[in-house]
Amino acid sequence: MIPMSQFSSRREKRLWIWTLAIVVAIYASLGLAGELAGTLRDRDLLVTTFWAGLILTAAAVAALGLKVRAGGAEIGVMIGVGAVYLMLLTRMGSLEERSHIIEYSVVAVLILEALRERAANGRNVPIPALLALVATVSIGTLDELIQLLIPNRVFDIVDIGFNALAGLMAIGAALALRAARGWWSRHDQ
Repeated sequence: MIPMSQFSSRREKRLWIWTLAIVVAIYASLGLAGELAGTLRDRDLLVTTFWAGLILTAAAVAALGLKVRAGGAEIGVMIGVGAVYLMLLTRMGSLEERSHIIEYSVVAVLILEALRERAANGRNVPIPALLALVATVSIGTLDELIQLLIPNRVFDIVDIGFNALAGLMAIGAALALRAARGWWSRHDQ
């Protein structure tokens, strides 16, 4: 077990543990993803499962982001971010491609929050958003490299792009929400 002294707070430790758990789940599913998708598709459950996962992810993000009462600017940002995600997800070809957007958005936000927590507690974290993006892209690239070793899986540079796009969108959304929250607190007098 990693000693608590490696973390700046219990929250940071929890965020890193959740990040690790999700990355392990993504990597562990690589060998089963095609078979699982085929089984769900055969039973007409693939679309339902995808949308259920998307709704649960959105609910979790909303719960984390709404610890305080949202102001008008924050609500506007959340609606705009939701619309961008929805447009992107509806225009992507397959559910497998769409899953990259969800998976790596969650990974990016968890990494960003862990780095922000670390910085807030006095640890040196230069440019947390950029570090979170680099870490997310690295994790996504490793995901694709692992697929070189798995039969019936294919390394795809386009998937690395989807992973990077997901990280960029999630981090951009988090920064926009933080900016809106700052704007709202300055103008709510």
